[in-house]
Amino acid sequence: MGSVCNTKVQLGAMFLALFGWVSSCVTTFVPLWKNLNLDLNELEIWTMGLWQVCIVQEEGATECKAHDSFLALPLELRVSRILMCLSNGLGLLGFLLASLGLDCWKTCEGKPDLKKWLLLAGGAAFGTSGITTLAPVSWVAYNTVLEFWDETIPNIVPRWEFGEAMFLGWFAGFFLAAGGLLLIYTTCLNRTETPAVPSAVCLQRPAMEGPAGISQWGHRSHPKAADLVI
Repeated sequence: MGSVCNTKVQLGAMFLALFGWVSSCVTTFVPLWKNLNLDLNELEIWTMGLWQVCIVQEEGATECKAHDSFLALPLELRVSRILMCLSNGLGLLGFLLASLGLDCWKTCEGKPDLKKWLLLAGGAAFGTSGITTLAPVSWVAYNTVLEFWDETIPNIVPRWEFGEAMFLGWFAGFFLAAGGLLLIYTTCLNRTETPAVPSAVCLQRPAMEGPAGISQWGHRSHPKAADLVI
């Protein structure tokens, strides 16, 4: 019963981590990290991501342009690029390692210690992937808030606001971290139950008779027929 429950927890953790990894990959490449609404031209909405800037017009047409240079980007966007790509790679590595360590797979069946370490490594990779997703998204969000409330910028200048990808990135990081922690937790439950040691059985020794036909327990033994004197 415990093994079946442990397998279900492992599969649930894998689905959580997989959903978080896919969401993290989508967050990395969509140009929806920031939105900019122009008061002078309400028919256009500017969106920006880690790789390109797009203009969405009211009739549905979208025009995108890649960033000219990596070095020309702000510091938070440059670091976010690196961390998000690292997060995607760690998530893929964690998925491969954890898949080999699942109890429902027959791989390495004769090596329970190896399966345990594979599951631990996969959970750690998922957890690290979640952290490297949450860090850049939170950093960009923090700088966006500072720029939005910066009093040195004139009010007529439009301000960047949170895009949909930032909320998706937060969910992705939490799902990755939760899936990794659950996988690590299952390794603690994946201990083989040792058989209980049978209790010592008290073997009764035959009563040894002392002198005068008295046993060592203080009871007088009955005389044998051969000892009777006729």
